[in-house]
Amino acid sequence: MHSYFQLKQNNTSVQTEVIAGISSFLATSYIIVVNPGILSQAGLPFNAVLTATVVVCFLSSFMMGIYAHNPIVVAPGMGLNAFFTYSAVLGLGIPWQTALGAVFWSGIFFLVLSVFNIRTYIVKAIPRPLRYAIAAGIGLFITLIGLANAGFVVKSPATILSHARLNPTLLIFIAGLFLTAILIVRHVKGAILLGIIVTTLLALTIGRGWGGDSQLVKYSGVFAAPDFSLLGKLDWIGSLKFAVLPVIFAFVFTDLFDSLSTLVGLAEAANLIDENGDPRNIKRALIVDAISTTVGGLVGSSPGTAYIESAVGIEEGGRTGLTAIVAALLFLPFLFLAPLLSMVPSIATAPALVLVGTFMLRPVIKINWMQLDDAIPAFLAMVIIPFSYSISQGIIWGFLSWTVIKAASGKWKELSPALLAIDAFCVLALIIE
Repeated sequence: MHSYFQLKQNNTSVQTEVIAGISSFLATSYIIVVNPGILSQAGLPFNAVLTATVVVCFLSSFMMGIYAHNPIVVAPGMGLNAFFTYSAVLGLGIPWQTALGAVFWSGIFFLVLSVFNIRTYIVKAIPRPLRYAIAAGIGLFITLIGLANAGFVVKSPATILSHARLNPTLLIFIAGLFLTAILIVRHVKGAILLGIIVTTLLALTIGRGWGGDSQLVKYSGVFAAPDFSLLGKLDWIGSLKFAVLPVIFAFVFTDLFDSLSTLVGLAEAANLIDENGDPRNIKRALIVDAISTTVGGLVGSSPGTAYIESAVGIEEGGRTGLTAIVAALLFLPFLFLAPLLSMVPSIATAPALVLVGTFMLRPVIKINWMQLDDAIPAFLAMVIIPFSYSISQGIIWGFLSWTVIKAASGKWKELSPALLAIDAFCVLALIIE
């Protein structure tokens, strides 16, 4: 094990990797319930989607660990599941069986791009200032998700966003945030995991005499038999019709930039880079991502992608594929024990997500902010990600602004053919959106 995962070379240990894997699992486990909650609105059976979600999480994360040797969890992507339900099925009226077929074929297309290193070339075409900005933007995005999950940040018709008034639930989040921050500062092993556990225990008090708030930690049983009724239910032929091609392209484009930006961001933030300065084992990681999407279509789920919440485990010290394998194994029992996930409320993982934003912002210091033709596109990419609540939009406008400003500055040598090809896809995505 030590030699296969190169634990010594990565300055880590089995204990550290296990703690990191548990932390990443807890930060991403919400998808087991959230994904079927979204896809069931498209007409897919909730229990069957839950089973499919667990299968995708387990197989994909295990492959990321054993094959790509990266500490990154792979699961059905948020945003991709929303596109599946609200745009493809409910918006365009495409049957969910056909939409699953579109997921499958987009995965096949990914796989071809990955095997022939085309996606790797795309990664190498991303200018380094944009890589650093993407990492920071993802960090801000994670923080916003955490604050929203906690109910700390709420919608406001007057100011778009605002802060919520203090209430028992918010006080528990703040207590968990401060506790986790203190544990991190004092370099306590498993600080983020301990913070999640303690915050969950504190949340047990909600609904038991606290100001009338509804109960957060709910017990709904232990055992639930897996439901494989969606296995192979995709429409292989119907999903290849011309009318469905825009849906396949949208899956390809969105998953492409979500996975690339996440892999680049995590690699930059955790220094998981190779001798050429590129994300470690990027080709293998992209192949895993492609297979995850293909598997999703086969078993009854939206596309799989690398998860930005993996930063939680990486910050706990996870540096090898063992972290991803531990997380993968923790998903597997929930084929039978899915109801137990409801015992970890969103406010328990929210402090971890907020604090991870601090760590993800580290690469910002590598940007030369005095070099304005670098700084402006990097800034736009960084802020558009959280402000638009879309990683893809941050990537699109980061690329386009980089190209326009560099061209206007006469720096044509910094515009590679691959970068211009990416720009073309960005423009096309904006047109068909």
